[in-house]
Amino acid sequence: MGKSTDIARAKARRLKGMIKESDGIALENERLKAEGRKEQAEARREEALARAARAASDR
Repeated sequence: MGKSTDIARAKARRLKGMIKESDGIALENERLKAEGRKEQAEARREEALARAARAASDR
């Protein structure tokens, strides 16, 4: 898969995590808030890896 696609997929996953977290806040559901935060952290890591791979291939 292309690196731009990987970056976009990670951003979409981070957005999904943000939505989960905000739903957890609205519903006062700690588990849902935690899931959203975890998903955001994982997506940030994936995005960083994709950006690093893209930078390495551009050299």
